[in-house]
Amino acid sequence: MSSKFKLPLVGALFAIVSVLLVSSGNPGNMGLCVACFIRDTGGAIRLHNFEATQYVRPELIGIVLGALVISLITKEFAAKGGSAPATRFVLGACVMIGALIFLGCPTRMLLRIAGGDLNAIVGLFGFTAGIFGGMFFLNNGFSLQRTYHVSKTDAFILPLISVMLLMALIFFPTILSFSEAGPGSLHAPVPMALSIGLLMGGVGFVSRFCFVAGIRDSFFFKNFSMLSAFVALLVVGIIGNLVLGQFNLGFVEQPVAHTDGLWNFLGLGLVGLGSVLLGGCPFRQLVLAGSGNSDSVAAIFGLTFGAALAHNFSLASSAAGPGDNGPIGFVIAMAIVLFIAVYNTYFNKKARKNA
Repeated sequence: MSSKFKLPLVGALFAIVSVLLVSSGNPGNMGLCVACFIRDTGGAIRLHNFEATQYVRPELIGIVLGALVISLITKEFAAKGGSAPATRFVLGACVMIGALIFLGCPTRMLLRIAGGDLNAIVGLFGFTAGIFGGMFFLNNGFSLQRTYHVSKTDAFILPLISVMLLMALIFFPTILSFSEAGPGSLHAPVPMALSIGLLMGGVGFVSRFCFVAGIRDSFFFKNFSMLSAFVALLVVGIIGNLVLGQFNLGFVEQPVAHTDGLWNFLGLGLVGLGSVLLGGCPFRQLVLAGSGNSDSVAAIFGLTFGAALAHNFSLASSAAGPGDNGPIGFVIAMAIVLFIAVYNTYFNKKARKNA
């Protein structure tokens, strides 16, 4: 199928499954939010003790395993890595801090807009600005160096962890933490959530879908095919939410969201910048990790660590607004990301030459 039709169908599918997940129990406008799901899963294994966000999300497991299965079937599974894994870990942590200041990753940004949340449009402008900043560094030579073939042990680490989490959720739930209130207590049935995750992991691998690429390609390469998926997601998502009574147009009383425009903008600005430097949004990192890229595994571990930092040190926002230490966390995270960007653009030329 031509990408002219394939990518809009992917966007429409994202919207359909997300709307269905919300109608089946997931928190409002949080059908397939990778950042939120990583945060909840981290809480379930006690990496943080914020009781409102603790639940192993089967969708997250499904995305990893879906990408694994399809990449093996198509013989595109590739065990590779070695491209600045520690740097990618740190970038992942900083991206998560930005996402939890906004309260969602780029996936949820669009899903929130499709649900009528106008705060997410402010976030979209911030996300776009962050992508422009990242492209400035890429166009001036930013690089985390090439990847190499690595042991398949590295490539199967995240899928193995995912299977273990699924087994714990189904057979040994007493070893996990579960929210009794808040977003973590709201979830779709496990079989449905896992099936949708498997589907979207496979679709994400085949389509190479990425929320960063949609904006990046449109502005810098005049390629609007990925952007067409965004449009389809929004249109189908709005229609689906209207049909199911889940659409609420406005800034106030939006589910798991705040109305502080400055921090909605800045939070997703940090996400956009960090995601460009990583080479993809959190959803794309999850798909790449499932298909053998251990550098993306490092990014996922970084995202998980960032979620723990955000909740253990009051960096994450709530419906009332930014966390007590959110602005400080943002400044530190942005400074780290900018240091990585500047150093790997202007002061790491010898390493790039020898790569």
